[in-house]
Amino acid sequence: MKKRIHIMGASGSGTSTLGSSLSKVLPHTYLDTDDYFWTTKFTKQRDVPDRRRMLVKDLSLYENYILSGAVCGWGDNFKSYFDLVIFLWIPQDIRLERLQQREFQRYGNEILAGGSKYEQSKSFLKWASLYDSAGFEVRSKSLHEHWMADLSCPILKIEGDYSVNERVDIVLDYLNTN
Repeated sequence: MKKRIHIMGASGSGTSTLGSSLSKVLPHTYLDTDDYFWTTKFTKQRDVPDRRRMLVKDLSLYENYILSGAVCGWGDNFKSYFDLVIFLWIPQDIRLERLQQREFQRYGNEILAGGSKYEQSKSFLKWASLYDSAGFEVRSKSLHEHWMADLSCPILKIEGDYSVNERVDIVLDYLNTN
């Protein structure tokens, strides 16, 4: 059984959902990189040394953990902390639709033109749309693939539009055979 799992992928690919779901069927504590990255969620970023310090502390507390999200760039020193990395990818149109729905669930009409979150939401969705085509300058598939290239642990790639239950089953099957 892999004890230290990291799930990564584009925003909207389902890393948090899969991590949370897996923690309900595995003896693992669930952690999300958003809790380390943001001091005020989705508004104000935490300083990099503080993120690292907090994450090191929390990872040292648990023998079994699942960390969802991305640590590329600010957390490159964590590569050795994982014995399995799961990479999620879904087609851009599906991912962006999920993100738009999530934005509306979080902020309602405030993301519509004239709303207090309109510009923030518009900028976020523009940033998220760069994932499949951008280089290393932003969170991108290229950056993630580069980050994974020199990992010493196995990588399980789940690419395609699978349901949460299908993804959980794929991971459990992998864990039971490796």
